[in-house]
Amino acid sequence: MKSRYDVIVVGLGHAGCEAALACARMGLSTLGLTLKRERAAVMSCNPAVGGTAKGHLVRELDALGGEMARVADLTGTHFKTLNASKGPAVQATRVLCDRDAYARVMQSVLFSQPGLTVHEAEVSAVRADAGRVSGVTLADGTELAAAAVLLTTGTFLQALMHVGEKKEVGGRLGDEAAKGMSDSLRALGFTLGRFKTGTPARLLRDSIDWAALAPQPGDFPPRPLSLRTRLDPGPFPLQPAVTCALTYTTDATHQILRDNLHRSPLYQGEIVGRGPRYCPSLEDKVVRFSARERHLVFLEPEGPTSPLVYPAGLSTSLPADVQLAFLRTLPGLGDVQVARYGYAVEYDYAPPTQLHPTLETKRVRGLYFAGQLNGTSGYEEAAFQGLYAGIQAALQVKGEPVLELGRHEAHGAVLVDELVTRGVDGEPFRMFTSRSEHRLRLREGNADLRLVRHGARVGLVGEEVAGRVAARGEAVAGEVARLKRSGLAARLKRPEVTYAVLAAEAGGGEAGWPVLAPDVVEEVEVEVKYEGYIVMAERAAAREAEAWDGWRIPGDFAYEQVRGLSAEALEKFEKHRPGTVGQARRIPGLTPAAFSLLLVALKREGRGPGGGERADG
Repeated sequence: MKSRYDVIVVGLGHAGCEAALACARMGLSTLGLTLKRERAAVMSCNPAVGGTAKGHLVRELDALGGEMARVADLTGTHFKTLNASKGPAVQATRVLCDRDAYARVMQSVLFSQPGLTVHEAEVSAVRADAGRVSGVTLADGTELAAAAVLLTTGTFLQALMHVGEKKEVGGRLGDEAAKGMSDSLRALGFTLGRFKTGTPARLLRDSIDWAALAPQPGDFPPRPLSLRTRLDPGPFPLQPAVTCALTYTTDATHQILRDNLHRSPLYQGEIVGRGPRYCPSLEDKVVRFSARERHLVFLEPEGPTSPLVYPAGLSTSLPADVQLAFLRTLPGLGDVQVARYGYAVEYDYAPPTQLHPTLETKRVRGLYFAGQLNGTSGYEEAAFQGLYAGIQAALQVKGEPVLELGRHEAHGAVLVDELVTRGVDGEPFRMFTSRSEHRLRLREGNADLRLVRHGARVGLVGEEVAGRVAARGEAVAGEVARLKRSGLAARLKRPEVTYAVLAAEAGGGEAGWPVLAPDVVEEVEVEVKYEGYIVMAERAAAREAEAWDGWRIPGDFAYEQVRGLSAEALEKFEKHRPGTVGQARRIPGLTPAAFSLLLVALKREGRGPGGGERADG
């Protein structure tokens, strides 16, 4: 290990892996620091990649030159297209992976990457000089210099694990916590908060009555996540397929949970941090959704030969005896044995409004935050941030222009924009397609057409791949234009008419009908059928933006009189003095709550859009 690098990446979870690989592949000497080499890229919770909105992020990451999608394809055991009966904007790929194989393959990529050194060490502090990062200090006192530092520390900052009344220091089972970094960040002027996440028990596969459960097979043939897999003529998939199963909680399950809430660290007040609203613990579900008779649980084998099963939907931090009792009330789990009980993890995070849109911190130049450190949840959100921060850091070190992605170009751009401008609003952030006003355009199927050129520009996508994607884009555009010229596009818009129907009516290639690749045909059909919806949606978004920008705020408006406004929000309003509601909406770091309070105050004074009186009086 040298004493100086171009870039140092602290933490090699899903964000750190993408960041370190991006920097090294862009030609920079890169050091990846992790507490344990053999724990890099470990799937700490569910053994899956993708899902609703998350599959979009992984496809976009892949188009920019990231690694997660390719490794998921190499280790995937169960491929499923979610929302297949709905529109293409919300259809998403989810890949269940061989958990151990995923980490093993990603580690082999890391350890063999030219320009990347991986070293085991705990980082105790970030060093900065005159507002610019200068390197890091290790726990043993060693000082390492770098032009850029990326913190991708996951759930490890001051981490504390809970199983019932039992507490244990650690970022996940079998790993220590990072103890000094939080103090270092506070000393540099950063604000930190506290969040929590959790994971369910791991069940022994042979103790489950699979015959009593509803099987959930994967898609056949499966659809890969990675563009490189789709372009590779080799065999796919490589792993044996596994079949998942569906079960559900019962009245008996819920009664056990209610009877033991007093033993939950969540309800005892032992856990300070808030958890993700959209992935709550089971005891939290039973309290918050008390009218629900049952909650679905997906039993997912952690690999073709693994003895372990992941019960998706059963995250909990209740004591071990309570966990075993409620597990045995689920159909098919009457005699289940537990290999490892579920637990919750509390950890420090840094509110992401302290970041520029490049994920570089505002306080320290050359210092970047990515992943759960920014208050997000999910492997996919973390990985995209890691890649994005890695690209931006490498471009800065090389003296090249930043990568600018607009909200109209990628769900990943929406993710980053929401984080740095709105923050995480008191709970871990999860990406949804509904967060994007351009979601009809931002589909999984066209991620390569939208983003490969950016990946090629920064040097993460090769010329051959970029050329093939450009050719696909030209083929799609050319065929859409041909269908419009011939009047066939109008027929294709009808729900019962498909491209295959049109081709058959025309006699196929025998009558001069073009022979196109299946992925080109699919994209042509989507483009034609949804063109009208896309135009309407984008016009509506433009009208909304115009309405906000047309709603004037008086120059002497008294923000201090807005009831419920926080001191931080008041400071932002006074500093920016926006002239319109649209400008106020775009103030970096302004929360949705603060914006809503402003609207209420303006309406109370009788000021509506255009500066006139409200329509209601």
